[in-house]
Amino acid sequence: MALPQLIPSHSSSSLGHQPSINPHAANPYPIFKPFLKSSSLSQSQSRRYHSHRLSSLRCSASSFPDNHHADPPKSDDVVELPIFPLPLVLFPGAILPLQIFEFRYRIMMHTLLHTDLRFGVIYSDSVTGTADVGCVGEIVKHERLVDDRFFLVCKGQERFRITNVVRTKPYIVAEVNWLEDRPSGSEDLDGLANEVENYMKDVIRLSNRLNGKQEKETLELRRNLFPTPFSFFVGSTFEGAPREQQALLELEDTATRLKREKETLRNTLNYLSAASAVKDAFPSSS
Repeated sequence: MALPQLIPSHSSSSLGHQPSINPHAANPYPIFKPFLKSSSLSQSQSRRYHSHRLSSLRCSASSFPDNHHADPPKSDDVVELPIFPLPLVLFPGAILPLQIFEFRYRIMMHTLLHTDLRFGVIYSDSVTGTADVGCVGEIVKHERLVDDRFFLVCKGQERFRITNVVRTKPYIVAEVNWLEDRPSGSEDLDGLANEVENYMKDVIRLSNRLNGKQEKETLELRRNLFPTPFSFFVGSTFEGAPREQQALLELEDTATRLKREKETLRNTLNYLSAASAVKDAFPSSS
């Protein structure tokens, strides 16, 4: 599930990205993650990626278990990870389908399939360059084709920060430290999570109305998730604003992440409410 293009909170303005809402878009609720072709770092900064719909790869709150890794590493552990720069942000618990065709990443896949199946996904674009905080993608399903391309289904695991680049050929390998959210003290995380869920439901309801879709009761979005994995799930739905997603991924405090998501959703809801009022006042112009 993905929300329509969002208006990020004012705190994201420094990221240089202010996506606008298009409530009349043909598909404001894409429910599939992109099915991406792999590329080199320089190519990923300039090439457009084309999405394909895969009926078996629906991303929903059920992809975000409360404990997404059976034995999470300690934050002070330092390990080496192969790094895959992509123009997207992977969150813990999210499902990401990929097509691997470039030679160096085919080499990487051959290595991973004989080791621990884990690599680092890092956000990269032509404006901001390559981030140093990313998320581990674990291969949960793969298919090798006759021409040595791969179809993969990956699941987001731990977040990490790159501390040192070990090598860049044939693909990037880096030393990383693991990131974990700090305790939020006296913050009412459950209350914040419930507020965010309610805003999401309102945004979905109004967006459906503006697009002439039949209004129906919004399903439970949180599905009993604890606040931290729920905050990652919410961030994963902000697909129209990857730099805002990257800012959310880098936060190390669940309360701060939920508050930022709440502000983004509230801004979006205000815009949709105004658009809905205009549509009601001037129905012939919609």
